Amino acid sequence: MSPVQEGTRERLLIVEDDAAQRLGLQQLLKGWGYVVDVASDGREGLAKIAQDRPAIVLSDMVMPNLGGLDILKSLKQNNDTDVTVLLLTGQGSVESAVEAIKQGAYDYVTKPIDPQRLRIVLDQVSQRNETLREVRALRRQLVDRGSFGKMIGASLEMRKIYQILEQAAPTAASVLVHGESGTGKELIAQTLHQLSPRAPHPFVPLNCAAIPDTLLESELFGHEKGAFTGAIARRAGAFELAHRGTLFLDEIAEMTPITQAKLLRVLQERSFRPLGSNREQSVDIRVIAATNQEPQEAVRQNRLREDLYYRLNVFAIELPPLRDRKDDLPLLAQAFIREFNDRNNKSIAGVSDAVMRTLERYHWPGNVREFRNVMERSTIVAKGPFIEPVDLPALSAPAVPASSDGGATLTPGTTVDEAERRLIDMTLVHTGGNKTRAAEMLGISLKTLHNKLNRMKEEKLGAGAAPDQADGKDE
Repeated sequence: MSPVQEGTRERLLIVEDDAAQRLGLQQLLKGWGYVVDVASDGREGLAKIAQDRPAIVLSDMVMPNLGGLDILKSLKQNNDTDVTVLLLTGQGSVESAVEAIKQGAYDYVTKPIDPQRLRIVLDQVSQRNETLREVRALRRQLVDRGSFGKMIGASLEMRKIYQILEQAAPTAASVLVHGESGTGKELIAQTLHQLSPRAPHPFVPLNCAAIPDTLLESELFGHEKGAFTGAIARRAGAFELAHRGTLFLDEIAEMTPITQAKLLRVLQERSFRPLGSNREQSVDIRVIAATNQEPQEAVRQNRLREDLYYRLNVFAIELPPLRDRKDDLPLLAQAFIREFNDRNNKSIAGVSDAVMRTLERYHWPGNVREFRNVMERSTIVAKGPFIEPVDLPALSAPAVPASSDGGATLTPGTTVDEAERRLIDMTLVHTGGNKTRAAEMLGISLKTLHNKLNRMKEEKLGAGAAPDQADGKDE
């Protein structure tokens, strides 16, 4: 793979006091497609950096007058982060080069130069620079439009998240995202992937809560023909499909402890074994995991392995619920109106002041997903040019009747299990038995809600209560 794509020829400055090496590097790098200039020492190099603004500086570390470290210090003092510095060093100066990396150099290449090693490092630098250019463009987009890639919002809460995305995206580090259902966890994962050097490769999402436990291992690791009954052909799993790209594991805490242990091994060893195979398969992958539970609480409840939590939690992103960032409602409304205008050939200009007041009063238990659905329906039914109150679906939650034993009221001494049972019962009453909707409102997966209902049913039966005649609707 060429380090420079057609149409993106990067400017590179070679700073080398040895004339023969300087000429040899210049010819080599021109052959690879770079626009190359040269300087014979650090003083001339700094002058050319100020004048020509190269994207990459390839500098000998030790030279008369000013060396590579002096160039690095000067750029750092001027807060010049647009120039990537790569150092050339002799074997005896490797320790100094490592220290220079801590001060801001990207990497070093030892002399005599191995062209293959140099090309790999320059390729990585070019990918990093492309990511940084995209991030700068997104910063401008944030100022102009209040969005960051596909993420919409300019509130303080969202700006903090954008800062973490900028830091995490160019790296290969694992990321753990948590937040209520509907807050946009998969959108975070997509943004991280799109801003990373892995963007040209696959983004593979897998919802662990939507797959039965008996099939999840096969979905993750794949299987060979004949591995189990019904395995009539070899099938690639998510890890294989996401090779060189990003694997997004949603609802990670819904995995069984055994599957979590196998996942941890893959993350540590960077290899896995498909079901029915005796062959280890290496994988180059970045894992982004998500849960709608508070991760440390999930660890305490033994729903998430502690060692897996620490392995995934290199970068942690907590998505706020929509009710905590209502300043973003106008931006979200306009973005969704534009989307649904295009999709449905409409020309709605925006929402009326009365509608915005209604939207701001509502609690949004379903978060951005619920808001998007409301805006889609309102855009379709609105007669225009603005969405009016009559165009909105009913947003006022109906009063929840108290149970005969006072179940709608919690008093000191109520156990956590009893409080949870009452909350689930109240929510199912509110949704008319719709479990999918109830799970969204409770901020848990449908699978988790089913598990809790089954446990509650078993406890009733154990206490001598008659089994329920109906569980309510799933949809």
